[in-house]
Amino acid sequence: MEISYCELRSKTVINLSDGRKLGRIIDLVYDEYTAKVLGLVVPGGKSGFFRAREDVFIPYHCICKIGEDTILVELSGPLKQPSPPPQNNVYGYSISQNK
Repeated sequence: MEISYCELRSKTVINLSDGRKLGRIIDLVYDEYTAKVLGLVVPGGKSGFFRAREDVFIPYHCICKIGEDTILVELSGPLKQPSPPPQNNVYGYSISQNK
């Protein structure tokens, strides 16, 4: 199945674990050397008045189904906000994985 980033961006991401709507995709993370998609980034939850909202990284292996209007993902446990990626590591997800 081929799908463009613009098409992905228009779909709502829903977590199957708790039924929560995570929002729409704001970024796509891929490995530039293998051209494999590592995951998606959605906006984080609501934050306080002075705190910036942090984004949530969804690893590719957590994507269950891409439908016409929604993307179903399975994220168990609390959603973790990504920390700034160190070298050879994107959103806490090692590039050397899934090769």
